[in-house]
Amino acid sequence: MRGRLRRLVLGATALFTAASALPAAAATTGQRAEQHPSRDGMSAVIRYTEYGIPHILAKNYADLGFGTGWAQAADEVCTLADGFVTLRGERSRYFGADAPAGGDLSAARTNLASDLYFRGVRESRTVEKLLAERAPVGPSRAVRNMMRGWAAGYNAWLKQKKVTDPACAEASWVGPVTELDVAARGLAIASISGEGRFVETITAARPPAGGTAAAGTRSARTPGAKAVAKAADELWGDPGMGSNAVAFRGDTTANGHGLLLGNPHYPWDGGRRFWQSQQTIPGELNVSGGSLLGTPAISIGFNAHVAWSHTVSTGVPANLHQLTLDPADPTTYLVDGRPERMKKRTVTVAVKDGAPVTRTQWWTRYGPVVTSLSSQVPLPWTGRTAYALNDPNAANLRFADTSLGFSKARSTSDVLASLDRHQGIPWVNTIAADRAGHSLFTQSQVLPRITDDVAGRCSTELGRTTYPASGIAILDGSRGDCALGSDPGAVVPGIFGPARMPTLKDAPYAENSNGTAWMTNPDRPLTGYERVFGTVGTQLGLRTRGAVADVAAMADRGGLTVRDLQRQQFANRVPAGDLAAGDVARACAALPGGTATGSDGKTVDVSGACGVLKEWDRTMDTGSRGALLFDRFWRRLEQAVPADRLWKVAFSATDPVRTPNTLDTEAPGFPTALADAVAELRGAGMALDAPLGAHQFVVRDGQRLPVPGGAGRLGVWNVIEPTWDAAGGGYTEVPFGSSHLQAVGWDGSRCPVARTLLTYSQSSNPKSPHSADQTRLFSEKKWVTSRFCEKDILSSPKLKVVRVHERH
Repeated sequence: MRGRLRRLVLGATALFTAASALPAAAATTGQRAEQHPSRDGMSAVIRYTEYGIPHILAKNYADLGFGTGWAQAADEVCTLADGFVTLRGERSRYFGADAPAGGDLSAARTNLASDLYFRGVRESRTVEKLLAERAPVGPSRAVRNMMRGWAAGYNAWLKQKKVTDPACAEASWVGPVTELDVAARGLAIASISGEGRFVETITAARPPAGGTAAAGTRSARTPGAKAVAKAADELWGDPGMGSNAVAFRGDTTANGHGLLLGNPHYPWDGGRRFWQSQQTIPGELNVSGGSLLGTPAISIGFNAHVAWSHTVSTGVPANLHQLTLDPADPTTYLVDGRPERMKKRTVTVAVKDGAPVTRTQWWTRYGPVVTSLSSQVPLPWTGRTAYALNDPNAANLRFADTSLGFSKARSTSDVLASLDRHQGIPWVNTIAADRAGHSLFTQSQVLPRITDDVAGRCSTELGRTTYPASGIAILDGSRGDCALGSDPGAVVPGIFGPARMPTLKDAPYAENSNGTAWMTNPDRPLTGYERVFGTVGTQLGLRTRGAVADVAAMADRGGLTVRDLQRQQFANRVPAGDLAAGDVARACAALPGGTATGSDGKTVDVSGACGVLKEWDRTMDTGSRGALLFDRFWRRLEQAVPADRLWKVAFSATDPVRTPNTLDTEAPGFPTALADAVAELRGAGMALDAPLGAHQFVVRDGQRLPVPGGAGRLGVWNVIEPTWDAAGGGYTEVPFGSSHLQAVGWDGSRCPVARTLLTYSQSSNPKSPHSADQTRLFSEKKWVTSRFCEKDILSSPKLKVVRVHERH
């Protein structure tokens, strides 16, 4: 066995060494190899190191995709297969029409709504049309080959291996996939914040009964502008996706090289998980990082020269057009007085133990007709008016090429060049640093080309409130002069060109915690961008305030190293606690008789809480005593006290990081929130000064693992949004939070200095040895030392080399 392993290692090393000796022009040879693949089929060498991290070595992009598809299937076959069932519109067939859809690839609540939408996308041949476009509108040859290879690798694993994950072992819905399936997954990820948020209303929209203006207006009610603005803000302020990232310029670091800390906040379960790997084509590509499941390229990562991460942006990725309908036909709308018929998309979905369901969707030149922003805010389709959604990411297959450009970049300038060429980033900012000491922030993303001028000229009455309040434009769809037009340099019409993107180059630090581009660096505020990108001069979230304060202090101190980034990730400081805990403790001690009245009208002795909050260390470390009490109190306080009554010192745009401040402990609701928090913990048998880790944990392999970190509403960098189950012991699972962590820098060697951590571990299969190993590290605030260079990979004590190939 050891002899065979040695031969595989030597063979892989020989392949790497021989190809690495080629000049840069080897890319041309690689392209020729792509055009004339070996008749032996696709193959790759996978070297596994500690924690099951695969280092995939291949001769070309097709083989690289093959190795990636194989390795992802080995770790996540059930999660991936479930996603392909979604994309084919077959969830109702296998799992029932009324069952929850899961939310991995859209916001559909039921399988039926999910199937109606995704089967409609499939039957409209949207993906095929995009695949047929020439790059950069469509995928490049390299990305096409990676997608083709990924599908082949996934299928080869299914053919050659046995599924052991109990989630889908022997399941009839696990089967082979195609390049089309892989591309469809990429499109679903791109549009998840646009059409993906509206699946329920797209599939449920119906013209008014009777087919006339009179019939369609009797029961319709016009939504209030403030309600629409609030619903839009909640829709695109979804806590289901978030992140922090910071890049430091070379003059703030110990050696003049840049530094990058990436901390994306994503689901811990399901199809939006990250998965770690290194991808290498000798002489062509060498990159390490995290990929979103089912995608062939690295989404967030680093190479020998540059590192990058993403944060969910404040840009609103879709807009609405208010349609003026033909009074005689509510499925015909008018543009400059000329009628256009809506297109019917009739879809039939197979249903488990039931008859097939057939429904019709209605599409316009702008996009699908929708009838609500939320269950509370309808957008009625009457005999005179309807609303259509415009989502430019519903035709965006450019994300993979943009990411591949990052993977091959040698500088932050190359990162920008990839963004400018491909324009494929759908709903995130990009933060990057490089070996030469440059830093970068850019909100280069695909947004509808809503300029403030267009919004001013073309907003409907409703849109004149929603656009300034929330960034969602509602435009007059009856006017041809309100078309979104095209920017110079834009890859496709209707989106912004590269020159419009808020961008900050070479600041001492560039930080984002899902706030607007404005405060990326308070010493160099970004302004002048259109409202659809975000606001300027508005109150910052606590996480942004805490992060900016932290990284500004780090930059001022200077001499930074990767170790400083690691400390920042796990500092677990609570900005809300720093601002308010002292005031809470003093107000608590001043309560008459040490009691307060809870929301149920009962008197609660809160005196024991006063000292606990006073002595609390203001962190969410697993050993912090008082952290749980403050967390439960703060959640109730935010519900009980309006945001404009929470602080005595109001927000000031001239001092955005330090205001608002000074908690108003005299606000109605303050003593009630304290009483309720104390009563809740005591009722559950939890001591007020219990260490956080005793009641914030996950169970893996029958073992409780304490989880550090806290909620974003508290301002904690290391975001953990756990599930509260008082009867089960507190916060007993983490559905969402810190995910693929990376702290990256460079020294004088050819290898990057990188520490990584995949918080929920590499595999969802509970039978895998890598289903909880990195979660144990996360519990202990430990990191994985990246093995990027060949010498480090081959010296791993856990090295396992596997050559994977197709069998015909």
